[in-house]
Amino acid sequence: MKTSKFLLLICSLAIAGAGGYAAGTRGLAPELSAFLSGGPALGETVTPRPVPTGEVIYYQHPDGMPEYSAAPKSTADGRPFRAVRQSEDVTFEPVKPPAGTSEAASADGRKILYYRNPMGLPDTSKVPKKDSMGMDYIPVYEGDEADSSVVKVSLGKLQRTGVKTATAERAVVARAVRVPGSIVFDERLVRVVSMRADSFIEEVANVTTGDRVEKGDRLFQFYSKEIARAGAEYATELGSGGKPNLNVGGALQLRNLGVPEETISAITRNRTVPRSIPYLSPTDGVVLERRTTTGMMAEAGDVLFRIADTSRIWVIADVPEYDAASVRKGARASVAVRNLPGRTFEGVIDLIYPEVQMQTRTAKVRIELPNPDGLLLANMYAEVEIESGGADPVVAVPNSAIIDTGDRQLVFIDKGEGRFEPRDVSLGVRGEDKTEITKGIDAGDRIVVSANFLLDAESNLNAALNALGTSEARP
Repeated sequence: MKTSKFLLLICSLAIAGAGGYAAGTRGLAPELSAFLSGGPALGETVTPRPVPTGEVIYYQHPDGMPEYSAAPKSTADGRPFRAVRQSEDVTFEPVKPPAGTSEAASADGRKILYYRNPMGLPDTSKVPKKDSMGMDYIPVYEGDEADSSVVKVSLGKLQRTGVKTATAERAVVARAVRVPGSIVFDERLVRVVSMRADSFIEEVANVTTGDRVEKGDRLFQFYSKEIARAGAEYATELGSGGKPNLNVGGALQLRNLGVPEETISAITRNRTVPRSIPYLSPTDGVVLERRTTTGMMAEAGDVLFRIADTSRIWVIADVPEYDAASVRKGARASVAVRNLPGRTFEGVIDLIYPEVQMQTRTAKVRIELPNPDGLLLANMYAEVEIESGGADPVVAVPNSAIIDTGDRQLVFIDKGEGRFEPRDVSLGVRGEDKTEITKGIDAGDRIVVSANFLLDAESNLNAALNALGTSEARP
């Protein structure tokens, strides 16, 4: 009998112990859990824990682990997170909620909607409070949510961070595009000497490739049966009482055969046709090519000489494809060559060729330069500096005012009283120190030109915190 009572007592104690352990670990009996973990002994008075008051500000893991949530949540095994109310949050000053209403106002009359955690945690409060580190919660004013990216900086902090502003203004934006080029002859000033009738070359002047000739200098003497016949007809017309007229009859035929005006005038005066006719240089220039010799037979159309007038030359420059859009016809250009150090030649862009070279991805532009002294020679290497951009004033800001993230370009507008607003802009021509703004701001706007990257970081943080507070924990 005694043995049965003893076994019954042992079983009862075991069942009670297991139930107490389960209740303590599941949060069903805090007092029992405290007792089992070394709390007050039997017979001592247990002071009841104060009942939490205030609104729920966040939720904590039921086992006290550092895991929080702004909304109700459960653990992996299905246990709900513990609601932490306002009175349970650690503060160093008593919270004094405003009497009668939860809506407060700032000194300037703006209504305070709520207060957000200064460390960016997803919890807010309808009343002023401090976090566990003693930092004041930040007030969120009416209208701030719609403009959550606006940065507010105190005057003292503005001086410490070095924020500086300037005024957007209308100005001509230009920059120098420096590209290589080469010198070539002006195609319009290259002349070809050829015969329009079969001719015998009787004598060639002492002129070779590279020599300079002047207009009217004799290049060679020739005889042509066809020209001689036309000259005889013209002389007969004059001898029979015809009046000299270079636009009809034999005179016109001589002109069509390429006979120089001087020879036609001599036939008109003397009424005779010379046995051989001199061919005179049609222009001043340099002999590029000589293909005739004494005694040769020249057929109609054969090129005998090529002469280039070098009083004007071209510079062909290769502009990279990404700079071609900013180069315009009529823009000023400076040209320097290596064998003339210290000298520059000024000209304008005469033509932008309508194609991009496939191999180099460059566009060719042509610059016309005067060359009265003949210092610039064909095929010289040139260093070209072109003024790019428009000639009319546009809205422009300093280059340092623009923040380019790759996906967007923005500037910060000074709204006054330490408030700065990011503004998306569209860019035009980028100059040496200023950039054209085609959309986003107007002339006269105050923009930030220094320390704007700090404002951008602060703006992104504010936008993220306000979005988080609005979507997860806004009261």
